[in-house]
Amino acid sequence: MNGKLHPEAAELQKKLAIDEAGGNSNCDHGKTYLTPVTSLDMQVIDPQKDSEKPAVGNEEYTVYTRRWFILALFVFYSASNAFQWTQLVIITSILEKYYSVSTLHVYWTSMIYMVVYIPLILPASWLLDKKGLRLGVLLGSAGTCLGSWLKVFSTGPDQFWLTFLGQTVVAVSQIFILGIPAQLAATWFPPNQMSSATSIGVFGNQLGIALGFVLPALVVRDQEDLEQYGLIGGDLFRMFLAVAIFTSVLFLTIVFGFKDQPPTPSNRAQDMKQNSADESYLTSIKNLCLNPGYILLLTTYGMNVGVFYAISTLLNTTVVAHFKYEGVTEDAGRIGLVIVCCGMAGSMLCGIILDKTHSYKATTLTVYFFSFIGMIFYTFTFRFGHIEIVYFTSALLGFFMTGYLPLGFEFAAEITYPESEGTSSGLLNASAQVFGIFCTMFGEWLYRVTDDRIANSCLAGILLIGTVMTALIKPDYRRQKALNIEDKQITESKEVGSSYIA
Repeated sequence: MNGKLHPEAAELQKKLAIDEAGGNSNCDHGKTYLTPVTSLDMQVIDPQKDSEKPAVGNEEYTVYTRRWFILALFVFYSASNAFQWTQLVIITSILEKYYSVSTLHVYWTSMIYMVVYIPLILPASWLLDKKGLRLGVLLGSAGTCLGSWLKVFSTGPDQFWLTFLGQTVVAVSQIFILGIPAQLAATWFPPNQMSSATSIGVFGNQLGIALGFVLPALVVRDQEDLEQYGLIGGDLFRMFLAVAIFTSVLFLTIVFGFKDQPPTPSNRAQDMKQNSADESYLTSIKNLCLNPGYILLLTTYGMNVGVFYAISTLLNTTVVAHFKYEGVTEDAGRIGLVIVCCGMAGSMLCGIILDKTHSYKATTLTVYFFSFIGMIFYTFTFRFGHIEIVYFTSALLGFFMTGYLPLGFEFAAEITYPESEGTSSGLLNASAQVFGIFCTMFGEWLYRVTDDRIANSCLAGILLIGTVMTALIKPDYRRQKALNIEDKQITESKEVGSSYIA
């Protein structure tokens, strides 16, 4: 035995490569040519060691180093939009004085994100599904940039309407953000990195929310003297201008650097979707609506994220009501930062766990249950009178509640394959906006007529119902089944080839 393949084995492997993967194809004016595959081509390429080499046959799909640049661009783009969601509501007490508006007016700068998302998500998902990632990202980045510049010119005491208009434009742009992480991960990344890539994509949104909690409270200083209110306008101008410049640079970078998809599919599931018959968008929506597991997930995801939206919107009011000292607004912002930063850690950890175990339901259910536990602790610690305890319980709540976000996307992608990840995650976010509006309005009303303890207890009850409903979801991992076909074919090919070794 000299370790070389017998001529018959080499010929058999050549036929297998052509039959199973279509060989190496080169297209020229609509014609397809099959290039013969030799035994040397059949070696498995490790994407970690050589991420730029083309893969051959069905043994390995090509992954490109550029995928990390694409993901990084999306993270910054998502963060620039999410920052503006919490940018104003975290300084509610300051804006009430400067613009002479009610608390509810300021709350609407946050809730407008939820309201506009609901009617626009279906056309946005259709655009992403039919036209690809690049066009959607370009439109979203352009809208975020435009809305940011509108707010630069809205810093007069009587120009809250222009601030709100700019906020609305930015809010509309988010329809091209929230549903993208799972679709981008499935398009650009191999199976063993999909969940981690989705978590990193969600990380951008969380990073923006975190910065939106802390930076405005540091930049826009509170003023007690009526004659000093003009200083608030100056601080707002500097904050709005910095954001506008950043979004402008980011938009230009996306124009020249963001690609729609890699030259070749990065995994078998994506390859099968690209080569399958193009299904109508309405048929895809119908399939999702007829999937009982997805309907349950659609509801439970909305409950969890809706409660998070309510907590984020009411955070400043709750903290300021319980703690009376100079700098309490900054502490409210830092508590929001703690919630989201711990959520980032939770997201990354959950992504790694999913990539290693593929236990989507068990992981989702565990995180959901502990979100409920964290909400219970968060609800009753404000009465202790120690801000340090609030920081700790907020960290616990954030780790699980915010960490749940990428789990929902990945779980949905698994149980709805081969439907578009953009469509399934887009509808999840639409559900989150509906529940976000309900939870925020309901919590704000309860806060006015009773107190924050009753309001937060009701929000905790919603999480408990969501936990029970999550337990009812059937773990039908369709995408994993499609990916496992490739592993089975690799094993069978190797076994056949090894039987002919001379």
